[in-house]
Amino acid sequence: MTVSKFDAAYTERLGTLELVAGRLQEHIASCLKHCRRIDRITARAKSKVRFLAKAAKIEQGVVKYSDPISQIQDQIGARVVTFYLSDVTAIATEVERYFRAIESRIIVPDSDSEFGYFGKHYIFFLPEDVLDDETRSRCPKFFELQIKTLFQHAWSEANHDLGYKPFADLTSSQRRRIAFTAAQAWGADHIFGELIAELSDSP
Repeated sequence: MTVSKFDAAYTERLGTLELVAGRLQEHIASCLKHCRRIDRITARAKSKVRFLAKAAKIEQGVVKYSDPISQIQDQIGARVVTFYLSDVTAIATEVERYFRAIESRIIVPDSDSEFGYFGKHYIFFLPEDVLDDETRSRCPKFFELQIKTLFQHAWSEANHDLGYKPFADLTSSQRRRIAFTAAQAWGADHIFGELIAELSDSP
């Protein structure tokens, strides 16, 4: 399938993806209504620009996806943003009660001496509650869910807004500044985590 056909195929299903994403957001909120300290829950369809960019991705000289429409797993993406690292663990336990996982991973920088993107990611099967006869055939079978703290979310959004500039093209000063902000976000998460633990244990 050519890029133009990917474009047409994704354009055709985008409205359905947006509809199902709205239903999914409400469903996740209902499942997590008893969880504490959730800042926001969002779900949205992947934009066509980002879908096509991912569909064209090449690894080791070969196109990664032979059939992007069926293979790309984050055409619908959801995110839960919470306050503290301990809340990420609690929410992860809760979502695993309600959704069937294909994949679960914690994303961390490659080295302990590096700072960068952190987050807990899942690939879940779409629940039947958000589908009907009309949407089922025009949606992927799965969606991506990310669980992040406020600091992880803020850093990744700001970093993303820089435009995914290739890291190798940044100057040494720019790389250091990005690493510095990532280290600050990491440090803030751990300090607040320690404080909430201390205060929770206080008489």
